[in-house]
Amino acid sequence: MRIRATVAAVSGALALSALAVPAAQADDTAASYRADVAKVRQAALAASDRAPAAEGKPYALNVSFSNFKIAKAVKVGTTNHVSTTVTYTLTHGEDVKITAADFITDPVIYRGSATAPDNMLYGNKPAKCTATSATTANCKGTIDVYPGDHELVNTDAGTWRAAAEATAFNGQNPGGETFDITKVGYKSQSGLGTTLMQRSSKLTVNAAPEPVKKGKTITVTGKLSRANWDRGTYNGYVGQPVKLQFRKKNSNTYTTVKTIKTDATGNLKTTVKATQDGYFRYTFAGTTTTPAATAAGDFVDVQ
Repeated sequence: MRIRATVAAVSGALALSALAVPAAQADDTAASYRADVAKVRQAALAASDRAPAAEGKPYALNVSFSNFKIAKAVKVGTTNHVSTTVTYTLTHGEDVKITAADFITDPVIYRGSATAPDNMLYGNKPAKCTATSATTANCKGTIDVYPGDHELVNTDAGTWRAAAEATAFNGQNPGGETFDITKVGYKSQSGLGTTLMQRSSKLTVNAAPEPVKKGKTITVTGKLSRANWDRGTYNGYVGQPVKLQFRKKNSNTYTTVKTIKTDATGNLKTTVKATQDGYFRYTFAGTTTTPAATAAGDFVDVQ
C-alpha cells in the first residue's frame, strides 16, 4: 500500500511531523495533523475487526458527508505537484463542535478497498468548512499529488474512489502520555464519488518538406507519449489511434484527413499530397488512463 509515511506507523504528531509530508511540501502544522489523523484512522480500522466493545478505538462521530464534488479527471505528470480542489457538505450532530481547533475533516481518494486500499491520496492541509446551519457546513479541501516522490505507479492510472473523514480530538493529544483514543471521535464515509487519475500526455507533429510544390508528397511525423510514473519519464504510447487533421491557411476549422496508429515506440508517420497552404496537426482522443492531446498546427507553404 503506497500511502504517505503517516499511514504506515504513527506514535505522536511531534515525533512524526517530518515523516507526514516532505518538508519542502508542507509546514509542520500540516504535517503533524496528518500523523494524528492517521493514528486515529488506524485504530478505527483495526477495531472494525474486533468486538463492538473492544478497547482502544475512537467512538463513532455523529457526522455524514454528501454533495462530494471532485474533478472528473486529474492529469499528473512525472515531477510537478498537482493539487485538485474538492468540495462537500458536512452534516453533524449538535454535539459535534466543528469550529473547535482540534476538529479536522478532509477528502480522500483511494484505489482498491476502502478498508484496505492499494493506494491513498489526500490533501496537505485539512479542509476548511463554513457553517450553513447549526448542523451543516460547506467544506473545501484538496487532493495533493507528488509524482516525483513516487506516490503513483503506472497501474494506478484509471478510476479512483472518493471518501471523506472527520476527527474530533476533543482536547486529546495523540503525542501525549495520557492520550485516550476512546475520547476521540472519528468517522469515515466511502463511496462518495470517483475521479480518473491520468498519466499526462504529449503529442508532437512535423510536416515536411516546407515549402513544397503542389502535388508533391508531404510526410507528417510526430510522437504520442505519456508520463511513466514507474520511471519518472515520458515514454511512447503504443498502438493508439491518432487523427491527422488539416486546416486551410485562412480557415479556423480543422478537418480529419485520416486516422493512423502509433508504432511500437509511440511514433507517427504518414504521407499526404500537397494541395494548398495550411496547417497539419495530430490529435488524440484520450483513454481512461491518459488524457486527450492535440499538437499545435505545423504550417506548410505549397507553391
